[in-house]
Amino acid sequence: MSNLPWPAGAATGIGSMPGTDPAEAANVIIGELPDLPHLPELPRRGLGADVIGRTAALLVDLAVEVVPSGYRVTARPGVDHRRAVDLMRRDLDAFQDALDRAAATPPAVKVQLAGPWTLTEGIELPRGHRVLTDRGALREFTESLAEGLTQHVDELAKRTGRPVVVQLDEPTLPTVLAGALPTPSGLSMVPAVPGADARETLSTVISAAQAATGQPVIVHCCAPRPPVALFRAAGAGAIALDATFLDGAPAALADEIGEAWDAGTVFLLGLLPGTDPAKPPTLADAAGPALRLVDRLGFPRSLLAERALATPACGLAGATSAWTRRALALVRDVGKAFVEPPESW
Repeated sequence: MSNLPWPAGAATGIGSMPGTDPAEAANVIIGELPDLPHLPELPRRGLGADVIGRTAALLVDLAVEVVPSGYRVTARPGVDHRRAVDLMRRDLDAFQDALDRAAATPPAVKVQLAGPWTLTEGIELPRGHRVLTDRGALREFTESLAEGLTQHVDELAKRTGRPVVVQLDEPTLPTVLAGALPTPSGLSMVPAVPGADARETLSTVISAAQAATGQPVIVHCCAPRPPVALFRAAGAGAIALDATFLDGAPAALADEIGEAWDAGTVFLLGLLPGTDPAKPPTLADAAGPALRLVDRLGFPRSLLAERALATPACGLAGATSAWTRRALALVRDVGKAFVEPPESW
């Protein structure tokens, strides 16, 4: 993974931000994360602003509506779908305006979307079953997502004049692979999806994102045991995970991370909580999970400057504005410290 679009020691955010004002969120992100700012998500605005609604707004020739149980496929775009499209448009406008006001020219910008498994787990078919349970519907949604993602990337690149990096969020995939999703009745579980099928579907969207951007594609999963080997086999050039879970990770997961790192995969390491901590962490506290990970795997700590980015552990939608700014400033400082470590390390 040479020729990365971000410099050594860069930091970025995972996606969501607190509040409901896209202009304020964009200003904070661009100010605190100059090397790889991301298009903010503001889920507190309600349905249509969450990751499923935002991603569904980009689908081509498919639409969703809101029902008591969540999102459901509908024959044509209605008020719910149009709201999600409008919210995304406002976010793009605010992000573009914030870059222009700051006269900022970051090396790249990042956008986050639900991956195909998380998206199709979060949307129902007309009879109430999840989209992912129907092979034909799954294929249709995957192809539509790939097409919509391509159009979205093109618009963001034109608006910002910067290279675009795509992050696919797959928090639900470990549950899908484990066969732990309940059916609509709640009386049984949806059968586990074979790893080969999961890899093939995810690879379709990763390939589309890479073709659209020419950049490595990030796959994010903040579950305690992310399927690192599957992400890598599907073509992910970078993997985002919650590094605070890794101190007690089983040897098999540590081996997957080590093999991926050794092969050139970049890791976005989540180091700080998404909500206000009881005790403010120091720079050393924040960097701790990353340092312990490379030490455990037997890599030199210089690897962190070469093939790691510091991030919060997950989204920041549940944080206060004060902690959000502090967390983003801390991950920025940790990224810099990966390049020039303090003597105390």
